[in-house]
Amino acid sequence: MTAAVRSLSIDVLRGMTLALMIVVNMSIDAAHSYAPLLHAQWNGLTPTDVVFPTFLFVAGASMSYAMEGLRRLGVETALRKILRRTALIFLCGYLLYWFPFFHFDDTGRLALLPIGGTRILGVLQRIALDYGLVSLLVLGVGLRGAWVFAVAALLGHWAVLAHFGDYSLQGNAALRLDLFLFGPEHLWHGEGMPFDPEGVLGTLTSAVNMLAGYAAGRYLREYGAGRTSLLRLVALGAVCIALALLWNTVLPINKKLWTSSYVLCTVGIDLWVLALLAGVIDGLRLRGTAMHCFEVFGRNTLFIYLLSEVGQTMLYLIPVGGETAFQWIYRNGFQSWAGDKNGSLLFALAFMALCWLVAWGMDRKRLYVTL
Repeated sequence: MTAAVRSLSIDVLRGMTLALMIVVNMSIDAAHSYAPLLHAQWNGLTPTDVVFPTFLFVAGASMSYAMEGLRRLGVETALRKILRRTALIFLCGYLLYWFPFFHFDDTGRLALLPIGGTRILGVLQRIALDYGLVSLLVLGVGLRGAWVFAVAALLGHWAVLAHFGDYSLQGNAALRLDLFLFGPEHLWHGEGMPFDPEGVLGTLTSAVNMLAGYAAGRYLREYGAGRTSLLRLVALGAVCIALALLWNTVLPINKKLWTSSYVLCTVGIDLWVLALLAGVIDGLRLRGTAMHCFEVFGRNTLFIYLLSEVGQTMLYLIPVGGETAFQWIYRNGFQSWAGDKNGSLLFALAFMALCWLVAWGMDRKRLYVTL
């Protein structure tokens, strides 16, 4: 299996994940969206709940290629690059929640939005922290040492949740830690109360998803995508899912707490998907237009994700006829003829297609944004 094919498998998986992430983020609410495009209310798992961990998994798989280059730079230079990239991705996430930075005050004058109420953690922030942590682990103690951390993180997270609270929204230890560190004004309020699903405690277990992706990518680099190699990935995925379901009897699979059972379940699913893609792309030589469409998305992932988030925010900020541009486009352009849920899905797909056109144009001009 050549390096180009291996990279294609990872780029396609990354592109698929980004496409689904954009569609999911455009979902309106439970009454106007199909259930698979919504997160589980608390415990449980929907297809949407697999998107973010897959993003972390494929980021780790990509790291298995980049890490070799970092090692050749020397420890000091590698550390500087890792910390710089961690800080920049974290800053992008923070600024995304502060965007658009200005608003009109009661007198109608333009004023700076208060930074005091900005959410500190979030999706990109978690990606940044996990990237920094996993990179330092792999660089410092190697893959074996990193697996010791993974086991400690999964068991330690379970112990903290079990002994310093419960598994409910109001009483979990993750919420208590975030309130202590940041205060309620810097947390997400989407649950009707201050609670951050990308909080500090869950960042430790989510790092295991990225570490698993790194190990899977490294495995494919060393052993290729032959029948035996892929069957081993499938078998390992089955073991992870079986353990997750067993663990679920005492520790619920919960995305918002990012429980250890949730980690094992999503890692198992991602191992299956990666094995399938590697087998199809390499074994069946399916590298045509469909694969290229997702590959385009996978080459400018961070930029396109930021573009989609900023674009969606702008749609909610621009007023049109007494409602937001988001509501107006959905109601007149899609809901009026396709209905509530079909209209919501088609709106999300159309928005995703616009983002893809930007990615395609950048790819045609060989413009790739990296940090």
